[in-house]
Amino acid sequence: MGKVVILGVFVADTAYRADRMPRMGETILGNSFALGPGGKGSNQAVACARIGADTHMISKLGRDDFGKLALDTWAAAGVTPHVDQVADSYTGAAYIFIEESSGDNAIIIAPGAAALIGAADIEAQAELIGSADVFVTQLEQPMPAALRALQIAREAGVRTILNPAPAADLPDGMLALCDYVTPNETECEALTGIAVETEEEAARATSALRDLGVRTPIITMGEQGAYLDGHGLVPAVKAGEVVETTGAGDAFNGGFAAALAEGKSDLEAVRLGCATAGISVTRPGTAPAMPTRKEVDALLAQS
Repeated sequence: MGKVVILGVFVADTAYRADRMPRMGETILGNSFALGPGGKGSNQAVACARIGADTHMISKLGRDDFGKLALDTWAAAGVTPHVDQVADSYTGAAYIFIEESSGDNAIIIAPGAAALIGAADIEAQAELIGSADVFVTQLEQPMPAALRALQIAREAGVRTILNPAPAADLPDGMLALCDYVTPNETECEALTGIAVETEEEAARATSALRDLGVRTPIITMGEQGAYLDGHGLVPAVKAGEVVETTGAGDAFNGGFAAALAEGKSDLEAVRLGCATAGISVTRPGTAPAMPTRKEVDALLAQS
């Protein structure tokens, strides 16, 4: 079993469905409500643990009910938390309004305690990061924390994965700390200026990412699959009718990291990541949709 350490954010997703958005000062009746675990880092940790890696999560939470939801979610998946619970802050939450007729959404995210993660918090976890086979982070926590964690991992010889989401301007030299960068098409265009829709465009974009210092760029391309530099397009692995694609990228990154940590090749790890994502999109939700290793292996055997 390989060891994966993930720096990231947990937010409680609160999703409201209604016929329309209320006007300022107006109250309307909604059609439904759902509460569930979210946050890219947390979703990736759940996916990674369910695939079988020894998974550790670095973050900050409040001392509140949403913080308990985070800890319960990780415990159920087998994720080991390394978190500070901040008494005078709160656990991150997302307000998600969904228009019933169209499915269009509007979202407000309040990161809460996770916005307080700083470089000093990362220094305190240097031994943990250095003990990993693979280190993973994204861009939902403050940038200085992500940068310092990548530096510590690189200095310790740990393989590093940056999922550059949400898209943001990166400090000079940050990409050179990354063994793998896993943007989707939109995030890749933000990094390289190259719009990615085809395999040929993905090839040009991964070349540009290599020029920026990334050892092995990987572009996730939705229903097409994932473009692995040096191998080309790895096809998506379909598991059934698509229900929700929200957590597909997190499923891919969690499955990919777990496979790398146990010694699989880049190509094998990308295939396993695609299968993890392929199952997750057939289920509602994000963290609750992440499959087990047995399910992923069975799908790959059929494919």
